Amino acid sequence: MVLRADLVSIATFIIRPRHISNQAQTSLLLRLKHLLTLLINQITFYKRLTVVMTFKNILLMLAILSMNSGSRAASTNEIDNPSKYSVDKDILWASPGGHALTMDIYTPTSGRDSYPVLIIFHGGGWLINDKSIMDQSAKYLATNSEFVICNVNYRLLVDSDNTITLNEIVNDVFGSLAWVKEHIGTYKGDSSKIAVTGDSAGGHLAATIVNAGNRLSSMSYNESQTFFPSYLPQGMTPEAIAASKGLEVQAAILSYPSLDVYRLGMGSFESWKNPFWLFSGSLSRGILGKDYNAESNPELYKGVSPNHFIPEASTRILPPQLILTGSEDKLVKPVDSRAYYEKLVNAGHPAKFWVHEGRGHAFLDSGSNMMMGTSFEEDAPDALNIMIDFLNSAFSP
Repeated sequence: MVLRADLVSIATFIIRPRHISNQAQTSLLLRLKHLLTLLINQITFYKRLTVVMTFKNILLMLAILSMNSGSRAASTNEIDNPSKYSVDKDILWASPGGHALTMDIYTPTSGRDSYPVLIIFHGGGWLINDKSIMDQSAKYLATNSEFVICNVNYRLLVDSDNTITLNEIVNDVFGSLAWVKEHIGTYKGDSSKIAVTGDSAGGHLAATIVNAGNRLSSMSYNESQTFFPSYLPQGMTPEAIAASKGLEVQAAILSYPSLDVYRLGMGSFESWKNPFWLFSGSLSRGILGKDYNAESNPELYKGVSPNHFIPEASTRILPPQLILTGSEDKLVKPVDSRAYYEKLVNAGHPAKFWVHEGRGHAFLDSGSNMMMGTSFEEDAPDALNIMIDFLNSAFSP
């Protein structure tokens, strides 16, 4: 039997950046060879042909994502200076279904009475990773800006025995924003100056807050395509928060965001062809529930796709947004990120677009990844500096 721990360990090596020695790399490659042998023999997971094709798909994906990891010019800013901030780790903010959700909060030590707030949602296809993948970004922002930084955990699709749905993940990020607004004053955060950001799947979640933060109710998602935040202040209902515009934010930054869940559902995202299911150690299934699919239930998939519900500015004006993309991104193509930016502008909303030349996907992730050709110290600082400048402008009086 292939253990989930083995899958996660191998997936960590492939897609989760970190510096590892040559000896460790050799050991992990031997484990990968052993794992693949087990997978081929494990008929209860997949038929033999399916497993072989799955591995072929992984190799193809890694091949197209690989890019030259040669030396690049890096920012001269400090990567991390702990003297410039204090950090409170693993603050419990909600426990939906008994699943403990935490966040790390970084507060500047420059002595001001309060600071604007930036909430970060990590990426990973809603299937892998946690807030630690954004640790270096959070520390860089805390070192080089005057913002309170909240680095947030949310549930993954594979949690609770692979039963969590994407709308429940949206509930989590909505709840995290409600929690931050109620409690951030304890950490010198200004609840009237909040921005959200995320990369890849996290960019999707940040965009959903901006576009659908007013779509709250106590009804089920399948009935209404509305959301029920995983955290509510005492005495509040989703309807009351919506009526008070309680989830409005003042800015958003979307980095190589995955914005069309409907298109993913019509493709291979929910099948074995999506290797992130394998990386997570779980079998593929419908991300809005095993009985639903994009072809039969398009309204459910479009209801969690920010690309499908950008309001006209004459109806509701959205806050300023910055969309970042890598010119060599093969997972979320620059043309798709630009198309979303153009939709925002054409609908009358303030937005900016920035291309990180020569970079692919996940350039904000911590550490280094030889497969994806990324290095935080070489790839992330320039993008983070652009983000800081954008937020300083958005938060200015």
